[in-house]
Amino acid sequence: MNNKDLAELLFPGGMTTEEIEKKYPKRGLKSGAEVTRFAPSPTGFMHLGGFYQALIDYNIAKRSGGVFYLRIEDTDQKREISGASEVIMDVLTGYDFMPDEYQLKGGVTIGNYGPYYQSERKEIYRAYAKKLVSEGKAFPCFCKKTEGLEDVKKMREKKFAVGLLEEKDPCRNLTFEQIQENIKAGKKFAIRLKSNGDGKEKIKFTDCIRGEIEILANSKDAILLKNDGLPTYHFAHAIDDTLMGTTTVVRGEEWLPSYPLHHEIFDALGFKRPKYIHSPVIYKLNEKGNKRKLSKRKDPEADMRFYDQEGYPKQAVVEYLINLINSNFEIWRKNNPNADYREFPFDGFKNTANTPLFDLVKLNDIAKDVISKLTAEQCYEYLLYWAKENCQEKVEFLTKNREYVTKILNIDREKPKPRKDLYKWSMFFDLFDYMFGEPKTYEEVDSKDDFEMVLRAYQHYLDLSTKDVWFAKVKEMAAQLGYATDNSEYKKNPNAFKGNVAKVCEYIRIAITGRKNSPDLFEIMTLLGEEKVKEILKKFTK
Repeated sequence: MNNKDLAELLFPGGMTTEEIEKKYPKRGLKSGAEVTRFAPSPTGFMHLGGFYQALIDYNIAKRSGGVFYLRIEDTDQKREISGASEVIMDVLTGYDFMPDEYQLKGGVTIGNYGPYYQSERKEIYRAYAKKLVSEGKAFPCFCKKTEGLEDVKKMREKKFAVGLLEEKDPCRNLTFEQIQENIKAGKKFAIRLKSNGDGKEKIKFTDCIRGEIEILANSKDAILLKNDGLPTYHFAHAIDDTLMGTTTVVRGEEWLPSYPLHHEIFDALGFKRPKYIHSPVIYKLNEKGNKRKLSKRKDPEADMRFYDQEGYPKQAVVEYLINLINSNFEIWRKNNPNADYREFPFDGFKNTANTPLFDLVKLNDIAKDVISKLTAEQCYEYLLYWAKENCQEKVEFLTKNREYVTKILNIDREKPKPRKDLYKWSMFFDLFDYMFGEPKTYEEVDSKDDFEMVLRAYQHYLDLSTKDVWFAKVKEMAAQLGYATDNSEYKKNPNAFKGNVAKVCEYIRIAITGRKNSPDLFEIMTLLGEEKVKEILKKFTK
């Protein structure tokens, strides 16, 4: 069979690979500069795991003086979700990880290596498929899709992963005449790689974080071009990463079993293989303490939009992920509490290969620390921005009561040890419900009679002129009611007193805030005003 004739039969005319490669010259970057890409499929929301990989991509490129670009891999058009690519771009720009090169759907293209949507690069893939056919490295396959294709695919992948011999596709043995007859009959065809593997030999390659890996070579006649003219990921990424000058590919460890196929495709195309980082998949613990993958269906925190909707500071989300990638970040942050996280010597090539566990409690702690360092004015602006995007019914109140809300946010804030109870803006109105009306719930008191006695007496001792005067009056009242005003005396002989001043303050605090613990009680009551405080005290002593 004359392979060149076959290639022309399958793909008459069209651009040549030589013509294409002239349009994609090598990038003129300094030595050591890395070119990375974030290449998601627009088949759903922006997953936390995808953003985790984008964070590595961005930092590798930027810290080396290279290029970080966005490529949308939209060849699986049956699963594409409208608006998904726009969400991806919004998340990247919202977190200040603006790609150097990108394409807006139906709009502007920034960069000279596009199109950056794979669905717009069909002619490129066609040309390289034609080239492989002309060299006898690929062949047309006329096999029809069958029911249960996904099950077949999974079964074949499992066989391949454990090294079982992959059967060669029967269409690789068709004669030119048979192929010609099929085309005349209007049969659609896919293009398959004519694998040289026998299912026994092994290859070695070096993963940037896992070191040297030995794995069985590919023996599968894998599909390169589907019968709709669109490529598989395997084929497209080899071509696009080469033409776009990608030096390092960051992708999930689930792609490790596919590496031998990619290895063979790069070799068949005559392309230099990029470096690979197969980053670990993010897991979480279920109710029984067992690990499972962070799920799109089960876990709202898998969706990057969750963090904006809840009002987590973007800095906190980024710092949490950096700590999963580079475990020394936590020590660096402790030694540099006020430094910008961008000053951390991030190293994408020292990404841990261990499975990271998603921990919302840890994220909350980081967010508390981030918010505690903001001024009250900054907090107000972030809170208002969150409300405008996610809670419109609060915008008018926040706008009309800016000064009051800012004072609430400033309670226990600009101090050597600022409070750390607020970790997302959506919790503000619940956390400070007592500043906007009655608390939604009240913690139980140990003695209702003592509680009411203290509140009844306090109505006559309330004085908010200064903090010192306020506390002196509380102590005076406590002594009159039989409570210790000297804690050391109370510890020596607790049975001689009803309790100590702390217990008296706890009763007042519960009446005002509904809680045994709250920010500074004097500041809370001062903002509420004496009249409002007295009104609250009377409510408990009718």
